[in-house]
Amino acid sequence: MFRILLILIISFNITYSQDYYLYVAAESDDTVSLLKFDGNNLSETERIVVGSYPTENEGPHGLTVDPNGKYWYLTLAHGNPFGKLIKYSTETNELVDETTLGLFPASMQISTVTGFLYCVNFNLHGDMKPSSVSVVDPETMTEITRIKTGSMPHGSRITSDGLKQYSVAMMSGELFEIDALSLEVSRILDLEDHSKMDHSKMDHSKMNDSKMDHSEMKHSNVKPTWVIPHPNKNVIYIAGNGSDEIIEVDSDSWKVSKRIKTGKGPYNVEISPNGKYMIATLKSIGSTGIWDLDSGKLLSEVKNSTSVSHGIAISPDSKYAFISVEGIGGEPGIVDVIDIKSQTLIDNVEIGKQAGGIAFWKMEI
Repeated sequence: MFRILLILIISFNITYSQDYYLYVAAESDDTVSLLKFDGNNLSETERIVVGSYPTENEGPHGLTVDPNGKYWYLTLAHGNPFGKLIKYSTETNELVDETTLGLFPASMQISTVTGFLYCVNFNLHGDMKPSSVSVVDPETMTEITRIKTGSMPHGSRITSDGLKQYSVAMMSGELFEIDALSLEVSRILDLEDHSKMDHSKMDHSKMNDSKMDHSEMKHSNVKPTWVIPHPNKNVIYIAGNGSDEIIEVDSDSWKVSKRIKTGKGPYNVEISPNGKYMIATLKSIGSTGIWDLDSGKLLSEVKNSTSVSHGIAISPDSKYAFISVEGIGGEPGIVDVIDIKSQTLIDNVEIGKQAGGIAFWKMEI
């Protein structure tokens, strides 16, 4: 049916409107906004109240949409004591089911191969220690297992073939690869640039303790916050929030292949579905950087509409980047839409306070 419609459009030179839909969480307001972009104007079509306790802030943090587009999933970071994963219908935006995860569940994604949802448990509480990735069957909303990773894991993305899940541990400065089928950590990579480290300040007595957990020893200078595998190349990109860089990793050799200097505080990084552009939010300076991956050139740093740039969702046609921007204090959160090719900010819309987690839903003619 879509093919017939496309032929008619081309044959008769019919103009049409392409609409884009996405979900964005407001962490300090316990709301999620459904947004619509028609190619010119970005608008909020619905604001959904989330959480179970009206008197407490439960912190909606991570968002993802099922590959079939029928459900969207939300992590509530603040729990008693643990956080939750909530399942909603995209048809009604009503709650379908929920399950308890670990401490401060954050970003997540669903594998197209296993059908499982993989969610990092960021764990902001207590001493720095290894945390985990929760594996959930989203059909029954049952947590199958927790896989131990590093300290404060954040950024959670799956390869386009659905076989590998990657996350980065912010405080231990490591990249973790999980085999989506065996549900085990298959490889770990230290992301520190050891050529710049001052070894005279290291506590060598702790390094000689064989019982010491590696992730408890370290306090990362890189502070990686996000990871994204390239859609069709064996390359992974990591946001080094503490070292002001994007780290490129060759997944075949499992080595750092490039360090790309950025503006201050890169937080999230995404690759356009066509593989041509890399986009990163520069949280500390309220901007969004756009790179051409073929040339490696920074095309532009687009100033966002307010402070504290956060999340990124890119349209499947690789035309637009939707950026959630937190704001500060009592300011409303804002979502900016950027034309990737021209690197221009087209429009924005205000949502609830502290706009954060963002996920693309669908395109419609």
